[in-house]
Amino acid sequence: MKKITGYLRLMRPANIVTSVADVLAGATIAGFFGRQPPSQTPACLAIGIPVSALALSTIGLYGGGVVFNDVFDAELDAIERPERPIPSGLIKRPEAALLGTALLILGILSAFAITPLTGGLAALIALAALLYDKWGKHHTILGPLNMGLCRGLNLLLGISVLPAALAQHGAIALVPVLYIASITMISRGEVHGSGRNLLYFAAGLYAIVIGCIGAVATEKDTVLLTLPFLLFFAWMIFRPLAKAIQEPIGKNIGRAVKAGVIALILMNASWAAAFDSLYLALIIVLLLPLSLWLARLFAVT
Repeated sequence: MKKITGYLRLMRPANIVTSVADVLAGATIAGFFGRQPPSQTPACLAIGIPVSALALSTIGLYGGGVVFNDVFDAELDAIERPERPIPSGLIKRPEAALLGTALLILGILSAFAITPLTGGLAALIALAALLYDKWGKHHTILGPLNMGLCRGLNLLLGISVLPAALAQHGAIALVPVLYIASITMISRGEVHGSGRNLLYFAAGLYAIVIGCIGAVATEKDTVLLTLPFLLFFAWMIFRPLAKAIQEPIGKNIGRAVKAGVIALILMNASWAAAFDSLYLALIIVLLLPLSLWLARLFAVT
């Protein structure tokens, strides 16, 4: 049982839930849920199979990516975070590498089951994740952008459920790139703390992200529908960030990072609302208590 728990700790289950929210938001942006299914196919199957396959794909891709993060960081974690599964000896490094490989393969194959395009995007996500785990995280600017790229591609994975929507809405993926880059940037202060200027800069990037979603909602004439989700999102990310700015110690920064990651669910719900899908926005919000519960059991960062 301890071994199974160790594997789950490596996979960051609370974070995986947020990646599923990315796919749901992407499919909503694409207009997939408003599509009329073929008359000879039950609606639940026509809608459920592609989205379920992409949800399984993102579970494998995200899980595999974070497992390899710990595989490559084993020596550093032995110093800074010895309680993690690999440095503590609960999971051997080759065992973790095998798990990460299996998850990435699952993620890629599940996406290829839909179309070659979705499979290609999944392969790009896996590659971007491994590049970040091995090299990207060590670069001050390229590292956050690399991590943001993983999330942007994950949103595109959801949008690609209707390939034609990529050309129309693909630029939206730049928003999660910016958001995750800002979180990754401040996460470097989780252990030793950080300067306030970096946190203020992250706050500015958060405001730009909120502004982008608001601009899309204004264009779609869905501001009133989007506003409650967007305000909830803003409250969840700015409240811990403000505390970290007041006292920029590792513990407070870690809480701000954790809130920022889990709040991706609310950002995705805001996207669904902006694209005039209240019921999808509410479904995505229902993932929040699940992610919060898992975050109590397993580390987020």
